Amino acid sequence: MMKVVLKVNLYDERIKQKAMRTVSGLSGVESISVDMKDKKLTLIGDIDPLHVVNKLRKWCNTEIVFVGPAKEEKKKEESKVDVKKDQIKIIEAYPHYYHMQQAQYTQYSIARDEQDPIGCVIC
Repeated sequence: MMKVVLKVNLYDERIKQKAMRTVSGLSGVESISVDMKDKKLTLIGDIDPLHVVNKLRKWCNTEIVFVGPAKEEKKKEESKVDVKKDQIKIIEAYPHYYHMQQAQYTQYSIARDEQDPIGCVIC
């Protein structure tokens, strides 16, 4: 769950309705609230803020003011779990040791081809 606060230039009721219709059609939006006095649009849900801004810029000027987690009531239960996690001592491992690779030299092989294998007179 994310909370996104956008500063939107809503100068008319018609533009406000178009912006609300555009944002409500996006997937993941759970709640929408508009403050016409401060010209701010607040969205809560699993949404991508950049995608929302791109959609709203068709109707009005839009700026991102705040992006963060939505306020949840389960924080009291999670804080008890965090205390238990702090009590457990975590042993940190040393970083993995990488072996140095030996330098590889190119090996050249030369094939000799005798031109006259029966050329020896001594045999």
